Amino acid sequence: MIKRIGLICGIGPESTIDYYKRIIQSFQTNYPDLGYPEIIMYSANLSELMEILEKKDWDRLIDWLSEKVTYLYHAGAEFAAIGSNTPHAVFYQVRSISPIPMLSIIEETCRAAHSRGLKRPGLMGTRFTMESDFYQKPFSEKGMKIIVPEAEDRRLINDRLFSEIELGIIKGSTRKEFLSIVKKMIEKNSIDSLILGCTELPLILEKDELGIPFLNTTAIHVESIVNYCLGEKP
Repeated sequence: MIKRIGLICGIGPESTIDYYKRIIQSFQTNYPDLGYPEIIMYSANLSELMEILEKKDWDRLIDWLSEKVTYLYHAGAEFAAIGSNTPHAVFYQVRSISPIPMLSIIEETCRAAHSRGLKRPGLMGTRFTMESDFYQKPFSEKGMKIIVPEAEDRRLINDRLFSEIELGIIKGSTRKEFLSIVKKMIEKNSIDSLILGCTELPLILEKDELGIPFLNTTAIHVESIVNYCLGEKP
């Protein structure tokens, strides 16, 4: 039996569209005889999330996310996923009190990187994601070292994410800036891959470039969501 999917989304809206399309396209392409899965979506307020993160109010963030998981549960979701990297800073605390199973975008990305034998992935995402340790810990446990851009580059990436990409504005000039940062990380830090650690990044960095794999966290997460929906264990 196909499990009913619960998604916490809206953080941001553009990646929510990407999640939905990818899930539907996966069923169309790989499981046409099954029809379409049932998806319950809670579109959260991105501004509220950013306010909580600026204050580093972790207890409030746990409550904020847990409330949304509970709404999904009462609406009939049989498992849940958060369609954003940054809120995963408190994922384990939320999962520990969730009434339904939850799938982590970090765990799934770590599993994908480890299966490919990667050792020094670069990480690009919001400033909060790049400057926190919730990515570093699981990757370190698997023998991988996460590398982040320099401080000035982190500020630029964060600015472009929130002033452009989160708003659906995709510029060729910004793409060139991002690739220049990646090239610098390859030359200075010997990264062997790049984690697109914001679910908006695949909208502007759509393919592997510069001779290294780009790990699309949205695509990786969606694959695990579809698999779990069909009864496979993560």
